[in-house]
Amino acid sequence: MPAVPLKSEYRPTLAQLLAPSWHRASRAVRLLVMAGAAALVVGVVALTLTLLPAHISYGGPVPFSFSYRGLHRVAPQAGADVQVERHSASGRLLDSFAVAPLKLPPYEGGLSGELPLYAVSYIHALSAKYAGFELQGEGKTRVNMEPAYNIYYSVLLAGQRVYGRDVLLVPERPGAREGISIRMLTSPLSSRQVTSPLLVATAGLLYKPLRTFSFS
Repeated sequence: MPAVPLKSEYRPTLAQLLAPSWHRASRAVRLLVMAGAAALVVGVVALTLTLLPAHISYGGPVPFSFSYRGLHRVAPQAGADVQVERHSASGRLLDSFAVAPLKLPPYEGGLSGELPLYAVSYIHALSAKYAGFELQGEGKTRVNMEPAYNIYYSVLLAGQRVYGRDVLLVPERPGAREGISIRMLTSPLSSRQVTSPLLVATAGLLYKPLRTFSFS
């Protein structure tokens, strides 16, 4: 397709202005300029990918998916299926979002009654796992219309106090026993808006993965 001719008032173009200097430049200078331009393009693409939200879809007995931004996928700890984290320049944990399978014992009645009962043993396991465990609260909730149960706490990790929030989540259907647990840990240094365990994932980087979490 032929180029549309430019009006005289729009000439000379930038390319026309730079052409003499480009032709006078040595081959080494031209190669250096082209390498710099290529590096700039790569940098722009990398920055764009960093700013765009990433998405995880996980299969298995209870498939799930969620989106996240500013976190990096890491090898999950023992028992977890998926884990994304953020660390400070010194290596300290700032935020962590880990999803693990959960299986309820046989029960009668609805999920809203079973989850608080199951949480008793779950909290006991948390207190045995983490140093300095302090329970801050618990209660029923919903995550994208699915019945769930919140457990709020704080623990000591590598000598620093970290806020924790675990969400026990099971698909709402009669007799459902298989679900997932979401463990969210955030440092007080991560977000000025998160000042207690009760505020974990209400702001900061953990808000998006919890807000977008759904059973696939």
